[in-house]
Amino acid sequence: MDELKTDLVIVGAGPGGLSAALYAKRAGLDFVIVEKMIPGGQIINTDLIENYPGFKGDISGYELSKNLVEHCKSLGIETRDYFNVNYIECIEGDRSDEFNRFRCAGDNSIIKSKALIIAAGASPSRLNVECEDKLIGKSVSFCASCDGALYRDRDVAVVGGGDTALEEAIFLTRFVKKIYLIHRRDELRAVQVLRERALKNEKIEFLWNSVVEKFVGENKLEEVIIKDKKEGRVTNLKVDAVFEYVGWKPNSDIVKDLVELDKYGCIITNSTMETSCPGIFAVGDIRNTPLRQVITAVADGAIAAMYVEKFLSSLKKS
Repeated sequence: MDELKTDLVIVGAGPGGLSAALYAKRAGLDFVIVEKMIPGGQIINTDLIENYPGFKGDISGYELSKNLVEHCKSLGIETRDYFNVNYIECIEGDRSDEFNRFRCAGDNSIIKSKALIIAAGASPSRLNVECEDKLIGKSVSFCASCDGALYRDRDVAVVGGGDTALEEAIFLTRFVKKIYLIHRRDELRAVQVLRERALKNEKIEFLWNSVVEKFVGENKLEEVIIKDKKEGRVTNLKVDAVFEYVGWKPNSDIVKDLVELDKYGCIITNSTMETSCPGIFAVGDIRNTPLRQVITAVADGAIAAMYVEKFLSSLKKS
C-alpha cells in the first residue's frame, strides 16, 4: 500500500477545495488534494450559474468547474483522482519535522498529514420510499441537466420546493411536455425570482401539500403514488421520470469521530473554518454555513488555507 507524507490534505476538489488549493499554493504549502469523483464538484451538474460575480448569468456549472480546474492546473496543482477516502483518524507523533497528526486511508493508499481541509461537500437526500433504490439511475434522477434530454416530449415529476427544485424544473421545460411539481407545503421556499418564473411557466403544474408515498415500476417508472396531506386523497400519477430535490446530506462520516457535528451532520466551524479538532478545517456545503453557494464555498476555501498556514507555523514554534 502506497504511503505519502505531507503538510496538508485537501479532501474534495469542488469550488471550496480548489479555492483552498490555490491559496495553499500561493502560501507555498506542501499539500495534496484528493477527489473520488470528477474535479469540479457538484456544480458540474448545474445548467446555469446566475449569481457568481463577473459572469452575468451566462456560464454553466460545467464551464465554471472547468475554469477552476484549469486555473489550478496552470499553477501545477493536480488532484489525485479516484482516491476514495474511507476514513480519517488522528494518530500520535512528536513535534519534529516528521510529525503527522492525521491518516487518510483510501483505495490502496495512505496519506499522513499535519492538517486537513475537509471540502467533501454533500450528497442529495432521498425520499426513502418503496422502489426508489432500484429505480435510481433508470427513472429516478437527481440531475436534470444530466438526464432531462432523455425525456423529451414526455411527462415528468419534480419533488421539492426550494431553489434547486425550481431551477431544475425550469430547465426541464426545455425538453419535457409537462412537469408535475410535488411539494409538501402550500407555498414555495425558493427565492422570489425563481418562484415567479416557475409559477408563470405553463408547462409546470403544482401539486401542493403533497408527498410521495411510493414509486411503482420494475425496470422503469410506471407511476408515482401521491398523498394529499390535507385531504388524505391518494393519486396515481403517471409520469416517465422523477427528479428529486429534497435537500442534501453532508458527507461528514469520514471525520464524524474527530470533529463536532450539528444535528444535521454538518461540521461545526468557527469564522476561520477550524473545527473542534485542532488542525482540521472544513469548507463549503459540508460545514454549518447559513448559505450554500459557489461563492461562499470559494470564500471558505481561501480563509481555511490562510489559517492552515498559521496553524502549521504554530507547530514549528512549539
